[in-house]
Amino acid sequence: MAGVHDELLALVRTVPDFPIPGVTFRDLTPLMADVAALQRAASGLADPFRRAGIARVAGIEARGFIFGALVARELSAGFVPLRKPGKLPAGVESVSYALEYGTAALEIHRDALPPGMRVLLVDDVLATGGTAAAAVELLQRLGAQVAGAAFLLELRALGGRARLDRCPVHAVLEA
Repeated sequence: MAGVHDELLALVRTVPDFPIPGVTFRDLTPLMADVAALQRAASGLADPFRRAGIARVAGIEARGFIFGALVARELSAGFVPLRKPGKLPAGVESVSYALEYGTAALEIHRDALPPGMRVLLVDDVLATGGTAAAAVELLQRLGAQVAGAAFLLELRALGGRARLDRCPVHAVLEA
C-alpha cells in the first residue's frame, strides 16, 4: 500500500502562496488527470465505508463534488452537494465558518436528507478542519447520521482531524 500512497502523493502539486501569501495549496489536478490514479483515489476513499450502510455521500464544493460523486458510485449511494451560498434553487440550510484565510459558508437543500439517513462526507483535503466541521454541523442539523468523513489528502500538521473528534475520519494520503 505504501507504493500506491507514494504514487498518488507524487501526483499532488504543491503551490506556495496560493490563494494568498503564507498558504500552501495542494493541487490535485495532476492526480485527477491520471485515470488510474483517479480510480485508485476513489476506491481508497470508499474502501473503509463499503459495509457502513451509506445511503448518501455529501461532497463539499468544488473538488469534493468530483471525489464525492466517484465515491457515491463506488458505494452505490446517492450524492448530495454542499454548495457555496446562492447556488441552490430551493430552500436551504446554511452554516458560516472561519477559514485559515477568511470566512465562508456552505448550504444544502433542506429536503436533501431524511432524518436518520447514513451519510459519508467527502472532500479533497483536510487542512484546519473548519470546512469539514461546518459540513458535519450542517448535515447533523438536517438529522443525518454522519457515518464518517473521507479525504483524499490530510495535512496532519494543521490538526484538522481534532475538529472532527466525534466523526470517524479517513484519509487516503497524508502530507
